[in-house]
Amino acid sequence: MSFEFTRPDPFPPIVKNLIIINALVFLAQVLLDDRYQITQHLALYPVDVPDFKPYQIATHMFAHSPQMIFHILFNMITLWMFGRVLENYWGAKRFLFFYLASGIGAAACHLLIQHYRFDQALMSEMYQALYSDDQATMRALISQAGFLAPAVGASGAIMGVMAAFAYTFPNTELYIMFIPFPVKAKWAVIGLACIDLFGGVANLSGDNIAHFAHLGGALTGFLLVLYWNKTNRQSLY
Repeated sequence: MSFEFTRPDPFPPIVKNLIIINALVFLAQVLLDDRYQITQHLALYPVDVPDFKPYQIATHMFAHSPQMIFHILFNMITLWMFGRVLENYWGAKRFLFFYLASGIGAAACHLLIQHYRFDQALMSEMYQALYSDDQATMRALISQAGFLAPAVGASGAIMGVMAAFAYTFPNTELYIMFIPFPVKAKWAVIGLACIDLFGGVANLSGDNIAHFAHLGGALTGFLLVLYWNKTNRQSLY
């Protein structure tokens, strides 16, 4: 029996191309949004409004808020940190399927909660403000019901990646900002999920984070990796 050592790729192809695609879309949003309303077309709208299009279930995960560069920076750094490990471990095809499935699962959960909470009167005011370019009214309405606003971002898919990493490598120690000691991956991801659950249930005014999209992505990722590993009896480190 022979063994061959393969050095992990620090920038595997799927992770690299996902980052490139997200960066190019973000650049197009920043430069061309005023003319072509790219963000408006790619964002995920509630299923109860006319602006919802089925393709948005996929496109929303490649767009980010053009006013918040830290949104895309945080998502892409996290994708590289955890995604490259999983892609090296699984291979490109499985990782790509996993990433897209997690993003779609995030969208499904987000849309389901939006539909359950949908307020027709509030949404009518919001879209009237949007189409009349009344930014002050729009900001005030979003602060009342941020969960009903259009959603953009790869965060749901990336939460799936983090959940899979925590399941596959649960005892890997992570250093998290503002925490002066290392935290095992399993506890870090559980903590993030608890924060999202609180944020989603509390529905605080001014909160524009799609908490249930995060939870949907994490749950989808966890269930997928659980299914893939159900016959794997090897000990996890």
